[in-house]
Amino acid sequence: MSHTRWLDDEEQRTWRAFLAAQRLVSEKVERRLQAGAGMPQAYYEILVRLSEAPDRTLRMSVLADSALSSRSRVSHAVARMEEAGWIERRSCPTDRRGQLARLTDRGFEVLAGAAPDHVESVREAVFDGLTPAQQAGLREACEAVVAHLSGGGEWPVTRDSGPDGPDPAHAS
Repeated sequence: MSHTRWLDDEEQRTWRAFLAAQRLVSEKVERRLQAGAGMPQAYYEILVRLSEAPDRTLRMSVLADSALSSRSRVSHAVARMEEAGWIERRSCPTDRRGQLARLTDRGFEVLAGAAPDHVESVREAVFDGLTPAQQAGLREACEAVVAHLSGGGEWPVTRDSGPDGPDPAHAS
């Protein structure tokens, strides 16, 4: 029989503070991004990941992993952004099963237009309320949680380490 490891008072307080902060920050940033740029945070995250990749291109599986999202959810989002002309999708030249997503010039323009207000909303929601020491503590705590839950893997995911080797979009 397993023994339930109940949260003590301090752990319960920490857990509830974490939940409240996460929900309030997510809601504020999402609402402002929707109002200002007309896109959800998930789309913004995909555009950012692609903008930071070599040739603004990532394998779809790497894009999903780096965005901490399911492949089907990212595929649906990419399809919508493809319709808007923000992303192009094409087959992977070295793996017929794989697909690549590439940020278009139009998608980069949309991202560049949304970024200043998005960054300001993040600054207002998180950083303006914390001292530099608290910011460092928050980063360390979040990185520890991510490492624990991801099995200590690389985060954010930046390259493909699948069975066919590195993604050609990341070749030097």
